[in-house]
Amino acid sequence: MNIDELKNTWSEDVSSEIPEISIENKNKINLPLERMRKNMRMEFFSTIGIFIFGFAIVWLCGAPFKFKFYLTILLASMVLVTFFFFSKFFRLYKDISDPVLKTYEGLKDLLYQFNLNKQYYLSFYLTFVPFLVCEIIIVIEFIPRPVPLGDSTIAIVLIGSVSFGLVLLYFLGNWWFSKLYGKYITRVENLIIEFKK
Repeated sequence: MNIDELKNTWSEDVSSEIPEISIENKNKINLPLERMRKNMRMEFFSTIGIFIFGFAIVWLCGAPFKFKFYLTILLASMVLVTFFFFSKFFRLYKDISDPVLKTYEGLKDLLYQFNLNKQYYLSFYLTFVPFLVCEIIIVIEFIPRPVPLGDSTIAIVLIGSVSFGLVLLYFLGNWWFSKLYGKYITRVENLIIEFKK
């Protein structure tokens, strides 16, 4: 190979060698991606609505100020945790509409991000277990009872709540993720396998 051929080879655009996905296949893949974006928007706005409703309930109930204050701090902490995880989900939301998805490699990278975000999603649900425990402690401490609860009863309630809460939130997170996103991720996986052939 002479020096001119080497220069020509070097100056060629490497990205032109990456095969692009045809228009027909882009249309097939845009449908599940757009459904996922729609579900992400719905989930974001419904979460905001739930927090607004939660703050309103706390401050409109006729409980003592200390009870309202503790629950407000707890809800504000939940908002911060939710904001952290939603910032991760928002990055995926932007990547779904990215025009780089016109290549097979771009789709494979998106699939990797889906799997990573599934882990974020489950972590998001599991981070609410400590908040559940705090809510139970606040309720136990502030609800008046004719006979106070014994130490063993409080311990059983808290340990049972943590155990039940972990299992419930894990399965709820898995179920909710598969309902909103799982079937569309499976469609994208199948399309990627189909494109590869």
